[in-house]
Amino acid sequence: MVVTSLKLQDLIEEIRGAKTQAQEREVIQKECAHIRASFRNGDPVHRHRQLAKLLYVHMLGYPAHFGQMECLKLIASSRFTDKRVGYLGAMLLLDERHDAHLLITNSIKNDLSQGIQPVQGLALCTLSTIGSAEMCRDLVPEVEKLLLQPSPYVRKKAILTAVHMIRKVPELSSVFLPPCAKLLHERHHGILLGTITLITELCERSPAALRHFRKVVPQLVQILRTLVTTGYSTEHSISGVSDPFLQVQILRLLRILGRNHEESSETMNDLLAQVATNTDTSRNAGNAVLFETVLTIMDIRSAAGLRVLAVNILGRFLLNSDRNIRYVALTSLLRLVQSDHSAVQRHRPTVVECLQETDASLSRRALELSLALVNSSNVRAMIQELQAFLESCPPDLRADCASGILLAAERFAPTKRWHIDTILHVLTTAGTHVRDDAVANLTQLIGGAQELHAYSVRRLYNVLAEDISQQPLVQVAAWCIGEYGDLLLAGNCEEIEPLQVDEEEVLALLEKVLQSHMSLPATRGYALTALMKLSTRLCGDNKAAILEKMPLVERDGPQADEEAKESKEAAQLSEAAPVPTEPQASQLLDLLDLLDAASGDVQHPPPLDPAPGGALVHLLDLPCAPPPPAPIPDLKVFEREGVQLNLSFIRPPENPALLLITVTATNFSEGDVTHFICQAAVPKSLQLQLQAPSGNTVPARGGLPITQLFRILNPNKAPLRLKLRLTYNHFHQSVQEIFEVNNLPVESWQ
Repeated sequence: MVVTSLKLQDLIEEIRGAKTQAQEREVIQKECAHIRASFRNGDPVHRHRQLAKLLYVHMLGYPAHFGQMECLKLIASSRFTDKRVGYLGAMLLLDERHDAHLLITNSIKNDLSQGIQPVQGLALCTLSTIGSAEMCRDLVPEVEKLLLQPSPYVRKKAILTAVHMIRKVPELSSVFLPPCAKLLHERHHGILLGTITLITELCERSPAALRHFRKVVPQLVQILRTLVTTGYSTEHSISGVSDPFLQVQILRLLRILGRNHEESSETMNDLLAQVATNTDTSRNAGNAVLFETVLTIMDIRSAAGLRVLAVNILGRFLLNSDRNIRYVALTSLLRLVQSDHSAVQRHRPTVVECLQETDASLSRRALELSLALVNSSNVRAMIQELQAFLESCPPDLRADCASGILLAAERFAPTKRWHIDTILHVLTTAGTHVRDDAVANLTQLIGGAQELHAYSVRRLYNVLAEDISQQPLVQVAAWCIGEYGDLLLAGNCEEIEPLQVDEEEVLALLEKVLQSHMSLPATRGYALTALMKLSTRLCGDNKAAILEKMPLVERDGPQADEEAKESKEAAQLSEAAPVPTEPQASQLLDLLDLLDAASGDVQHPPPLDPAPGGALVHLLDLPCAPPPPAPIPDLKVFEREGVQLNLSFIRPPENPALLLITVTATNFSEGDVTHFICQAAVPKSLQLQLQAPSGNTVPARGGLPITQLFRILNPNKAPLRLKLRLTYNHFHQSVQEIFEVNNLPVESWQ
């Protein structure tokens, strides 16, 4: 007995008429029960109607897997009505994860050979949608025959199916090379557009095909010139632009064929100049063609004047009112800044104006481009603009802006004083939104500029007296006061306004840092170390006051920072030690310079004068500290097609259990590296923290590299093992590399 059920139109009306989701589920469950009963009874007349209703239910998000086998039965039917619904169901309900999709291979093969155009079109659409690699290998002869069929309808669908086959099975490229040369002579819009797409796929996946189709560059140039001058198909023109979709596809193919090939590039130079100057930019269709023209000019070996014209076009895009066009222009200029820096530099004022965009994606792209435009001649002006942007930029951009300014200042600093002022401004403005190594870099810079010691300590003291909330700045100020506190009290700096500071004020300020609830453990460690150093730099009467401030850290509970613990232990030892004499205090100053945690400078202490009786004096009864370990050499861990990955290591002396690894990705190839992601893993006994990278695009030809910081904490002193996974896109290919770094030049934490 055949179970009657609703027609498709009636089912749609009933589902739409449901007032609640529960009513909708009830209607669908009831109808699905009828559909199952009809399938079990084998009703051949209404099978296509039942499957059509099931497909509608599937599109609403309800399960419909029980209709997969019915699709196969309808495809095998001789009725076109059944085949149409069966092929539609196969495309919706089947994919490569279901073994049932292989069962329709023979049915598709038979339908392709029948010669009935509508049936052939259905079979080709299904094959191009769910065809697996096995199906493509089995059916490639039938598709090859259909590429040269008289019917444009069938040929167009056969070309698109061939594109799918090449993507699934690239080794089939050789099969489709001969037909493509004949198809280029077609006048039919759909066939010509599909043929250009097919040739593009062939050239991207087969070097042999790339060499083969470089011979047809003059023919492609002629087709595009016809489109630009006289129009190719008036019914496909959009907003006065003749067939922009076909123009864009031809330009993309020319970009592939002309890359790194002098002869092909020379053939298309005049045409590209004609397209760039004659295309109407008042509509988006013209802007799309113009943008593809710019990309083609930049990818091939074009003339210098043509490249300047392309950069100027992107500069006009920056003035467009459409945000999407401005974003495209910023992204493209960022790719070109390394190869055509002077041409892009002319648009620097417009790029700087884009920093104030309300759209976060636009301002981020403008920031990346602005940082890439910084050089030795404009560093002062650009850093001033970027610092102004840093004060008002959104929080999610502040870290990137601060890091970029620090990198640019370090690379192009005209003077050490200007460099120090720039870093201080960034630390004051960005606060915690700076790189982890900013404190170490600044202390090292100050330590190496002897002529600026007095200037630096007075600047930092003034900043610290105004605000102690910015932790990186407080750490640098505490270090500098501990190192050069005597210069602060001397008041002999002529570069800034005179400032009278006495010892009690300095000690009170450090005490305020120790007592502040905003101070991090590392900050308290810097303050304690500064107090220890000041015990030798200040007068002897103040040593007791300094030692009284040491127990302040006890009120905050156990400290997590190793430097705070070591400073506290040194304070406890010094409480029982005699006050050193003036010569002894001078020697202690030299020894404490070796223990500085931030500068990283390795110095050798002068020999101590023997005390009366021939014995060496251990000042404050402290043992002489060993010199800091030698710097860890950098390591190259990856190189492929010009893409390199280097590791640099820093072992902070204040925390021996911590290792900072800076990962630097550079690209010396001719193509940009996009969507770059570096992931790391260490054994469970180690603690790994990955900081956000500086970007995800590495420009070609040695452009601005990507940096990322790894923080590895090893409290158990276990040997270091590191495994890395890199994923990125390069030359239109996805690359993934997983490898273990075994030859790390880092001794174990012993």
